[in-house]
Amino acid sequence: MMDQMTDAASDALEEKHLVTLEKGKRSHGPTSQNLVFAEIGKHILFVPDILDSFHVEGFTAKHYDLMVVAAAIEFADRRWSRPSSWLRRLHVTVPVIDHDAWSRSEVQTTLRSAINFLTGDSWQFNFVKATDRSPIGSRQMPLVFDQTKTFAIAYSNGLDSRAVSALSGSPAEALCIRVASTKQRRLDGDSYFTQIPFRVKGFKGKESSFRSRGFQFAAIATIASHLSNITRIVVPESGQGALGPVLVPLYNIYTDYRNFPTFFRKMERFTRALLGTSIKFEQPRLWSTKGETMTAFLGLPGKKKEFLVQTRSCWQTRRIVNAERRRQCGLCAACLLRRMSLYAAEVTEPKDTYVIADLAAAEIEAALSKIADDADRNIMIEYGSVGTRHFQHLAEMAELPDTALRPFASQIAAATGEPYEQTLRNLRLMLMTHAKEWRAFLSAQGDGSFLRSWLDGGRHDRFK
Repeated sequence: MMDQMTDAASDALEEKHLVTLEKGKRSHGPTSQNLVFAEIGKHILFVPDILDSFHVEGFTAKHYDLMVVAAAIEFADRRWSRPSSWLRRLHVTVPVIDHDAWSRSEVQTTLRSAINFLTGDSWQFNFVKATDRSPIGSRQMPLVFDQTKTFAIAYSNGLDSRAVSALSGSPAEALCIRVASTKQRRLDGDSYFTQIPFRVKGFKGKESSFRSRGFQFAAIATIASHLSNITRIVVPESGQGALGPVLVPLYNIYTDYRNFPTFFRKMERFTRALLGTSIKFEQPRLWSTKGETMTAFLGLPGKKKEFLVQTRSCWQTRRIVNAERRRQCGLCAACLLRRMSLYAAEVTEPKDTYVIADLAAAEIEAALSKIADDADRNIMIEYGSVGTRHFQHLAEMAELPDTALRPFASQIAAATGEPYEQTLRNLRLMLMTHAKEWRAFLSAQGDGSFLRSWLDGGRHDRFK
């Protein structure tokens, strides 16, 4: 048994190699547990009509190469499961057309800095000269808009993107980039770029954390912005979503930095080194709660509560939200934050919005009465209890002394360029507002709500 444990630990520390092959190329050796080949056209699939939407005037080898690199990173990230220590050593070989650009030390250093920080792994990259230049053709068409775009925003059907896009400027000024991995129905406000132009398959689903998703989204948003001559990318997440996972991380899990200012500064340095452009990621609602953002949206001329009710926040795709028609689960962290924020903004949703609608129930079993499968019920209890404790612990941070908030304020101040004292003040005000909104939401559910039985304990690092 001890030998097996030692072998497992040793394997976890071994470097994993992903070799990305050009279309039609074959590997020169067999795969193994620590060596895998991914072929463009077989494992990394570009969707022709979606890729064509990027194939506009100004689209260069660097843009296409960056898509391939992002796809290779996704493959490696999802292919190898994490050890108990979290960190993996990943070595990725990628064929690139603009080999000179990717060979520059500044490009490689800033790329590793961004992806290591984001995923908590140790990445190494080897770029080889691609022989096929066919993806970069001569059929590029000018990208023409009716009005000059002033900012880009990664747009989904969620609350934050709907509200922050409107708060950032008129619809004519916004380049709305839908960064979904599957085909989406076009909505009002959608622009030219409506989907990630590639799909990755064949990684066998070994790892579900997929922290590199943040890199993929930021890379696609940068490419679309660069092609559109835009230098501002608006990140729509409000304070709880951007800072909450860092302020109250889960125990024994690497901190989630996907929407944290430090990650965006690292992405800016990388894309500046690669593309030679100064594209900035802005977080205008960093110091606002989602409830405050929704209230600000409703304060704009002509904005109605119905616009917010039509959005979707739940990230659940299981059968429990698709049994009759697609609904939102009502109990995951995303749904709890949505419900709390809409309550703060005095928005009432239809009663059939959520599968788990009654948060005032005294027993969780009663709230889950519409879910028959025991596995589904247990998963919802896990998601709901962890989310509830997260928001409770985030609220309790408002009462901590300055010394306890100092490490976070210092890191945020260094990334945003704001003075430390101002950052500390903004952080505390955001936490105080969250605490007020969270307690009001809990109070509205009643003293007997099953949510209150989940307030103590949990898996959060600060309270371990």
